[in-house]
Amino acid sequence: MIGSIRNGIRAGAIIIVITIFLMLTGFLVTSSTMVGGILQNIPQGAKDVANIPALNLVVSVGLLGFLGGVSAARSQSSQLSDTWKDTTVAGLFTGLTSGVFVAAFAWIMGSLNSNGIDLRGYLPQASPEAINLFLLRQENISTAALNHFFLLTGSALLGSLVTKGLSTVSFGTVIKSRTTQLTDNITSLPFVKQFLALNYAPYIGYGLLVVVLFILPKVWGPYWNFIMGTVGIYILLGLGLNIIVGLSGQLVLGYVAFFAVGAYTFGLITAPEPHHIMLTFWQALPIAVLVAAFTGIILGLPILNLRGDYLAIVTLGFGEIIRILLKSDMLGDFTNGPRGIRNIAQPIVFGKPFSNDVQFMYLIITAVLIGIFIAYRLQNSRTGRAWLAIRNDETVAQATGVNNFYYKILALALGAAFAGLGGALFASRSQFTGPEDHILMVSINVLCLVIVGGMGSLPGIVVGAFVLKGLPEILRDLEIYRMLVFGALLVVMMIVRPEGIWPTGRPKLEPPKDLSGAPAEKTAASEGEV
Repeated sequence: MIGSIRNGIRAGAIIIVITIFLMLTGFLVTSSTMVGGILQNIPQGAKDVANIPALNLVVSVGLLGFLGGVSAARSQSSQLSDTWKDTTVAGLFTGLTSGVFVAAFAWIMGSLNSNGIDLRGYLPQASPEAINLFLLRQENISTAALNHFFLLTGSALLGSLVTKGLSTVSFGTVIKSRTTQLTDNITSLPFVKQFLALNYAPYIGYGLLVVVLFILPKVWGPYWNFIMGTVGIYILLGLGLNIIVGLSGQLVLGYVAFFAVGAYTFGLITAPEPHHIMLTFWQALPIAVLVAAFTGIILGLPILNLRGDYLAIVTLGFGEIIRILLKSDMLGDFTNGPRGIRNIAQPIVFGKPFSNDVQFMYLIITAVLIGIFIAYRLQNSRTGRAWLAIRNDETVAQATGVNNFYYKILALALGAAFAGLGGALFASRSQFTGPEDHILMVSINVLCLVIVGGMGSLPGIVVGAFVLKGLPEILRDLEIYRMLVFGALLVVMMIVRPEGIWPTGRPKLEPPKDLSGAPAEKTAASEGEV
């Protein structure tokens, strides 16, 4: 019983902090607006706080209490005393703890608001309208506080009981068995067996994927082609950073510098200003990639002996130096300074320019597919195994004959080359690039997608790019809370899935091939080898 109370109070304290923090930052108003979009109870085009019904806030706060009850029940299930009584007590104390303090907070905020005290000088999001919504549109402050108390108590208790009820049914086992049964039924069909027995069956699957990727840009429309093009560019950046961080284990925070070098190199040699070199797209693209790769080598030579935080700080400084130089007037004659570079060349294929998002989307898809193929071949090669050895332990890797200097420089050069390719495509698609396109946030975004998707995992890079660059476009109301969401997502991922959404599998030792045709002595010797 004491343990149940302790779990409930701990979960309730977390809900208190989260609820108050979300209220003071205005996130509860944003979540209530999103709930209104689902319930369709907000007038079209009306985004003022005064138009948000109190029901939407009830749903938002009730969901927080429900999650608190779920957390308490999960903590209780990890202990030996996992009975209905203990789970109920844990959920009840979660609700009581959070309800009392949130009710007191609502009473304080209501009292300040009723006395005409404007908190926006200290808390910009704590407007009188937002406070009124937090009070559930109640004129009586005490009634609003009691409503919060009962709302959190009831929702937390419900969350704990639902979690306990669901834990009695092994949904994971049921879903896995049903999935296995369905897969066996499909693969047991005669024509499916014949198809899978063909040596070229995987190539048919790849062909179908290419057909789908050819059709989608024509269906998406200009807006989603632009969004998915951005996702594709970030997939290229993620593939490059995955080589540096995910495979070779070098923590680089200034990755945007290589992106900037690729974009500016491409722009400077294709745009009419400031140098009037005017190379074509296909002539400038390999130059931009090679210059970015060379920049990676130049950066890597003096810092290869650094590890961990020291390497991260040095590369972070390098990225900021590049951005400041691009923005300064000192190099204005060379880079156009803060004005950036305009009228950057676009690709021309068979005399036809790629002038719209649909055509450019095909180019980005092609680049992504080629990049994934190259990254896959590298990861599963001798070079990839050397990178993994360096990531796990540099000293042991060097003792086993791995040339750390060569492979770490190679990782930086190849990762920078991917960034240079992404930068060139980015500059060509926008026909403009400037210093503000290459801020530190780009490096943070790419690092986040690598971590969230799964370090060292190629499918994880794709998933991470869609989650961190595609999903925010769907949830545009959360745009001002991008940093908050990134931080919360990273914390949740480190707790729930530290390996990422799609983690990479561990290397497997394959058994030796059948040597029945070899002499007996050779077979015995080969089986004895380690």
